[in-house]
Amino acid sequence: MDASALLRSRRYWLLLVLSALIGVVVSIASWAFLEITHWLQVGVYEDLPDSLGFAETPWWWPLPVLVLAGVIVAVAIARLPGNGGHEPSEGLKTGPPTRPVDVPGVLLAAVATIGLGLVLGPEAPLLALGTGLALWLLGLSRRPMPDQAIQVVAASAAFAALATIFGSPVVGAVIIIEAAGLGGSTLPVILLPGLLAAGIGSLMFVGVGSLTGLSTDAFALPPLSLAAYPTPQLTDFLWTVPLALAAALLVHLVLRLAKVVRHAVEGRRLLLTPVAALLVGLIAVAFQEISGQSGEAVLFSGQEAMIPLLHQAGTLSLGIVALLLVCKALAWALSLGAARGGPTFPAIFIGLAGGLLAGHLPGSTPTAAIGVLVGATLVAMLRQPLSSILIALLLTRAGAGVAPLVILAVVVAYIATLLLAARGPATEPRI
Repeated sequence: MDASALLRSRRYWLLLVLSALIGVVVSIASWAFLEITHWLQVGVYEDLPDSLGFAETPWWWPLPVLVLAGVIVAVAIARLPGNGGHEPSEGLKTGPPTRPVDVPGVLLAAVATIGLGLVLGPEAPLLALGTGLALWLLGLSRRPMPDQAIQVVAASAAFAALATIFGSPVVGAVIIIEAAGLGGSTLPVILLPGLLAAGIGSLMFVGVGSLTGLSTDAFALPPLSLAAYPTPQLTDFLWTVPLALAAALLVHLVLRLAKVVRHAVEGRRLLLTPVAALLVGLIAVAFQEISGQSGEAVLFSGQEAMIPLLHQAGTLSLGIVALLLVCKALAWALSLGAARGGPTFPAIFIGLAGGLLAGHLPGSTPTAAIGVLVGATLVAMLRQPLSSILIALLLTRAGAGVAPLVILAVVVAYIATLLLAARGPATEPRI
């Protein structure tokens, strides 16, 4: 049966209904996962020190917390099915749906990573949770389903899971389409159930937050309040190419370090994963002691720190912002190599910090620089040009002038990333 005939068939309409129902379930599960990780962050880094009688969180507090995170992640990877989930140093890619038996290990590694302060985000664990939950629900039926139908339902669950954190079903759809390499006549077959699941799931996600009184803003990607930029300027255009090349080189170096860490940790997982997590904590403590700013800006995935960083940008010296950029990049590389989670949000934070620095270059505009570097760092990490452009534009929302600069930056950074990867040593661990 060809794609057009399949779209008109009764079985396909039943598949749409099933995808919508699974979108509801996945969105609720995703909301619960994100709420637990946020609750853990606040509880461990704010409430627990207060309960123990500290007037403020001690400078050394992240060190034992991150060692504990490393131990939990190591056990989840080494001892539980599923290897703790997706390797974050590989970017954000789709593969076979996560088996239901693998979901507990994936969630344990992700909650420890994200909730206790390592520098990765929730998008990859959400993909695993969505597809694993979809397969589990399908397994409850005694009637076997064709492999193609299972793939469509799993993809729909992935759409719904990503829609919860990117704030738009369309963003989740574009990311899945690029990550999976979907196209041709089969694209509508998967796209329609996926969009339906994502759209209904987004409504449920917001609705659950409203009914419980718990905000979803803490773990959703925030729009940045930037100055309007209606028309591209020549000076910003001239800066776009070198900034995009710099972003591609920085992310390339981060991934090179992440591969070194990953290669070392894989041989002695239970010992070296906590060591890598401790190093992340030491970097955060060093930043705090040198800058006088909170070390939590170095920890976590970064989405909660974006708006505070923007608000403080006028009072922070360029040296502090540069130090934050370096410390965040090092902590991100260690987390990519040793822990489990998604790479997207730290890449956005790196782009934002870099944009604040680049905005001080002669003739450069901060709004344009942030848009350019967010798009460039994203594509250097994810290697998904369309997704990177879309996320950068949704984040900046500063006018039509940003779009051509972001597109140029993403194209340049993407080509540079491919060239840098091709020149890498043949003996390095494979991404």
